[in-house]
Amino acid sequence: MANQNSNQNQNRSQNQNPNANRNPNPEEDFNLRETSPALGGGRVSGNDRAGTAFDLVEEMHYLYVRVVKAKEVPAKDGNGGPSPFVEVKLGGFKSVTKHFTNVSNPEWNQVFSILTGRIQVPLIEILVKDKDRSGDDLVGMLVVDITDVPKRVPPDSPLAPQWYRLENAKRERVTGELMLAVWLGTQADEAFPEAWQLDASAISGDGVTSIKSKVYLSPRLWYLRVNVIEAQELQLCDKNKQQPEIFVKACIGNMMLRTKISQSRNVCPLWNEDLMFAVAEPFEEQLVVSVEAKIDPNKDESLGKCMIPLQGVEKRLNFRPPLGRWYNLDKHTVSGDGKSNVTKLNSRIHLRITLDGGYHVLDELTHYISDLRPTAKQLWKPPIGVLELGILNAKNLSSMKTKDGQGMTDAYCVAKYGPKWIRTRTILNSFNPMWNEQYTWEVFDPCTVITIGVFDNCHLQGQNGGVNDSRIGKVRIRLSTLETDRVYTHLYPLIVLSPCGMKKMGEIQLAVRFSCCSLFDLLQMYSRPMLPNLHYLHPLTCHQIDSLRYQATQIVSMRLSRAEPPLRKEAVEYMLDVGSNMWSIRRSKANHYRISGILSGFIAFCKWFDQVCTWKNPFITILVHIFFLTLVCFPWMILSTIFIYIFLIGTWNYRGRPRHPPHMDIRLCQADTAHNDELDEEFDTFPTSQKNNEVVKMRYDRLRVVASRVQTVAGDLATQGERFYNLLSWRDPRATALFLIFCLIASIVLYVTPPKAVVIIIGFYAMRHPRFRDRLPCYPISFLRRLPARTDSLL
Repeated sequence: MANQNSNQNQNRSQNQNPNANRNPNPEEDFNLRETSPALGGGRVSGNDRAGTAFDLVEEMHYLYVRVVKAKEVPAKDGNGGPSPFVEVKLGGFKSVTKHFTNVSNPEWNQVFSILTGRIQVPLIEILVKDKDRSGDDLVGMLVVDITDVPKRVPPDSPLAPQWYRLENAKRERVTGELMLAVWLGTQADEAFPEAWQLDASAISGDGVTSIKSKVYLSPRLWYLRVNVIEAQELQLCDKNKQQPEIFVKACIGNMMLRTKISQSRNVCPLWNEDLMFAVAEPFEEQLVVSVEAKIDPNKDESLGKCMIPLQGVEKRLNFRPPLGRWYNLDKHTVSGDGKSNVTKLNSRIHLRITLDGGYHVLDELTHYISDLRPTAKQLWKPPIGVLELGILNAKNLSSMKTKDGQGMTDAYCVAKYGPKWIRTRTILNSFNPMWNEQYTWEVFDPCTVITIGVFDNCHLQGQNGGVNDSRIGKVRIRLSTLETDRVYTHLYPLIVLSPCGMKKMGEIQLAVRFSCCSLFDLLQMYSRPMLPNLHYLHPLTCHQIDSLRYQATQIVSMRLSRAEPPLRKEAVEYMLDVGSNMWSIRRSKANHYRISGILSGFIAFCKWFDQVCTWKNPFITILVHIFFLTLVCFPWMILSTIFIYIFLIGTWNYRGRPRHPPHMDIRLCQADTAHNDELDEEFDTFPTSQKNNEVVKMRYDRLRVVASRVQTVAGDLATQGERFYNLLSWRDPRATALFLIFCLIASIVLYVTPPKAVVIIIGFYAMRHPRFRDRLPCYPISFLRRLPARTDSLL
């Protein structure tokens, strides 16, 4: 039970009122706050570049007890062998090792630990007991004075365990010896991850393993490409059918894909169609290819199938054509007694099957991607840097469940970057948990994102199903927004969106440092394509990307949930943003405002230029005229002027550059203004699980209103484009004739007129005084609006 409940005593008052220290100002409640923790025991400042192990967390001091083994443990009454186990007791805290049956010389090699701040007595008792004894089961004991315990600081070698003679309760020597080691250390000790916590003895069953910190690796994912070419000599049950509708179905596990119906309606159909799957090493499942014919709209007939193991499939690094292979088809039937029968057929199917290692298997949204390398290791580049993350603590977490009428939270963190996942230990029953765990990742691309999620552990009593770990919040940090070799320490707000609305669940304090090996290699990455080359040379369709990402997320969540302790499916899917691409009015509004923000600069420039053209400020307008004449007379200055202007703007903005990493912005994502019905629709399943027909009708009508606006805008854009096209299409012969006459005259005028004069005339005409303006539309716009479009052909 690895190192739990580190500050339970200190936070007991806050446990009773988790919101006592919340910031009352709602404007600041969701802001990022910079902190100054004593990193590395106070030896590391915020800008210290000399990185050492565990220098991004605060030191936590623990008492460790390693119980190695015992010898000559006496049996009860000398009959048979004993069933010994060891109990480590420190005041009101205690924990026990596993017990052995009929073993006189057991070996445990088990470590126990407790935070030194929780020690309330000066002595620690180590008792050897016999499970077979009734009543007084004590075999012998040791008592260690904590003041005599040595202190160990890595990189010192581990403390060597020693043999101790056992004593009884009266301090008299008894038969048997116990080998153990007792020392004081920190969370940097190598025994820390596997140590059992003395103050977590209430956890039992599988819950013991679910509170330990662990590192996980995502399975190595591949894209499996099945090119279905043709089949031969198929045997139809209905031989009188002249044009059979034949297709191929391919299955791996629960994922099934099928080709289109072959256009060659005979017993030797052709397809030449690709089916794409996401698979993971080790390849545990076979590819099942089945040729089927459609008999009725709802009934298909199997014409044969084959099973292909993936271990022997060719792995390719590029897109060179693979060798095709013919596979014999078998007929699988089930007899009346339930036995499966396989009949050999003369039919066969031609397939090209490859594992494409030149792609990166997308299991994350590309906006938050943490790894961009291809699957094949031969194509990997050397790392360009190192990312270090210190997960320090959380503050003012909300109560996630109740026990005995009191709210409680058992929090742990999950961080993902690339294929490496980490899970911190679970801090029991604390609204202000302290983890102080540090982890490191290799960085291959700076334009990637690390995701940190906080969850409430709901499996401490060994529940296996029906209960999901609750979400407390999530933080994303993009590496490209961090300065190299700088330590960022901030309190990030933990925000959760639910059908009931938005809620701040607390704050998490993180320390982050991104270090690069070579500044040249780091800058060079900005000139390379984001994804591997095959994504651009042979791109996948949008439908394939969505389908393959869904398959990849299911594989990753299934594999990690089978680890010990498991990283549960709900946590993995939350970290991978599964389902976040579903329809949401809130996200649509957020994207609308994002586009408005992007266009705001252009709109502001248009308004300013309109003021120039209307002579609202004559002095500015005259200066613009002079500047315009200068650029026309010296055209080689145009580009240089534009670039020097951009340079000056960027240099001026350096003073107000962002000093902190980005964080969740509730205003940007429209979480603070979303209605409950909109959120309920956003969190609805697909297909919908809403049983109230009136609610579904209301959502459908609302969606129709939004879609009608989009439809109107799309129609207007299409109309304007068709009018431009019809300038030369003779759809309106008079308009086309006028336009061609205008083009002929314009070509002659522009040929005899100097280009500079033309530009000056156009510029001065655009900026002419309001006295020479007319409020009616100009001639070109009036002419364009009169042109026909294909709207006349729409129903």
